[in-house]
Amino acid sequence: MTPLLMGPVYAGGVQLGAWALERLEPAERTRILRGCSTNVDNLAAGRWDTLVSSAFVVEEPMPLAYALLLLAVLGYAEYAYGAWWTAGVFLLGHAGATLLVYGGLRAARPGAATRRAVDVGTSYGLLAVLGALTSALPFGSARWTVRAGLLALSARPVAARTRSFTDAGHLAALVLGIGVSLAVDYRCRRHIFDG
Repeated sequence: MTPLLMGPVYAGGVQLGAWALERLEPAERTRILRGCSTNVDNLAAGRWDTLVSSAFVVEEPMPLAYALLLLAVLGYAEYAYGAWWTAGVFLLGHAGATLLVYGGLRAARPGAATRRAVDVGTSYGLLAVLGALTSALPFGSARWTVRAGLLALSARPVAARTRSFTDAGHLAALVLGIGVSLAVDYRCRRHIFDG
């Protein structure tokens, strides 16, 4: 695909799928959502395909502000680093955070409701790409301030009493993305000093 096309195609496809799901009978809609979900039961049963399918399904159409944020983040990442880089970081954040949450839930031995919970969406991948994009900020305090601010915002729900496993997943995805940005920083600095 040409640059700046994957993001809109992905976001548009997810949104169209959500609208189509809304028109199904509730039982069929729930069956599809559970089948695409990266919940504990699916992953424990070896349904590793859900690590990909869950990124293409949302429970309901995305609100306009969220859809625009998704388009802006993915579009800028494609512009700055390329479509394959963006897709790779998105997948790393989505699958990596999912597997970290899965490991934590397996260790915690949650109840049946949590084991079968619907866990689909774009947010893990979005947060990973957002974290990785901090490497596009100017070197220095601005970059570190934005990273710290994003981490604080993502850590706050994890510290709340009413937290859910997805709150931990959001924080994990952002940390993975910031890890990518640190690797980009290292590579750039090395290039500058070696060049």
